[in-house]
Formats: sequence, structure tokens, C-alpha cells
Amino acid sequence: MNNIQAVKPGKNYLSTLKGVLFLMLLAVSLLPSCKISYSLSGTNIPIEITTFSVQYFPNRAPLVQAQLSQIFTDALKDKVEGQTRLEMVTGFGDVDFSGEIKSYETRPTAITGNETAAINRLTISIRVMYTNSFNPEESFDTEFSRYEDYPSSSNLSDVEDELIELIVENIIEDIFNKAFVNW
Repeated sequence: MNNIQAVKPGKNYLSTLKGVLFLMLLAVSLLPSCKISYSLSGTNIPIEITTFSVQYFPNRAPLVQAQLSQIFTDALKDKVEGQTRLEMVTGFGDVDFSGEIKSYETRPTAITGNETAAINRLTISIRVMYTNSFNPEESFDTEFSRYEDYPSSSNLSDVEDELIELIVENIIEDIFNKAFVNW
């Protein structure tokens, strides 16, 4: 009743096994010659780029917020220094950020039935000139703009610091991604 037969390794089995072993040895021998590059921040920075610089971003908006230039400039330095292996230098680095604050404005966005504002919007626009000395085609001159809404029942001065922090964080993320993350 038992029809089980022992399978003896034949010539085809041995040649297949030899082929698999050869491919495994070939793969293992090639592995040390592979260059694996990875980054936890998602950056894609060529190895020859080692330094960066951030120039002061003057506030040239019609409505000037006194601390915005310093807040933005420091936040951009912190982001690049904290998220890349690049060393910050004074003067001009292998990659350089410069520009200006172009706009800082608040406007009503939602009008209620009795023609009063229900929501106001704070918008900040910043022109950024990014210079890549090793890859000039990756350089850019772009205006980045972000906004945050706040209730019209709040005074801007009461929520301004928090709104600026959120907007600057988002603009810097956009700049960082355009400069260093090539998806």
C-alpha cells in the first residue's frame, strides 16, 4: 500500500546544486565591491560637498516683523546642520543659501454673514537663492510662501510667535527638500 519511493540524487540534481552554489559565491564575492549609500533624513548630497553657508536674510517686506530675519536665518542653519553631514562655514560654502523676506501680511479669509472676518491668515514669503558650486544646474532662485490661519477673535500679537514658528518650519522644510532631497 505504501508507494513511497526514495529519490536518488541524479546528474541533473547535482548540476543544479553546483549552479546555485556558483551563483551564491559570485554574489558574495561581488558584495564588497558594491557601494551602498543611505541616509535617514532622505538627503541626497554628493560626497564632494562638505560645507554649507547661510547668509543673513534681510526683511524687505512692506510690513516688517522685527525678529523674523533672525528667526528664519537661524532656523535654516539649524535644519541643514542637524539633518546633514555638512559643516557650516562663514563666507561661502560648497552650497550657499541667501535671499530676503519678501512679504509678511495678514488678511481676512472667511467673511461671516454680517460682513466681518471670521478667520484671518498670516502669510510669509521668502525668496531663496541656493547656489551649489559643484552642481550649478541644481542651483535655484525661488520664492517660497506659506500661511497659517487664526481666528479673528484673536489679536495677531497674541498668536504671532506660534504662527511664525509654524510657517518658518514649513518654509524651511520646502527649501531643504528642494535643495537636498531628490525624489
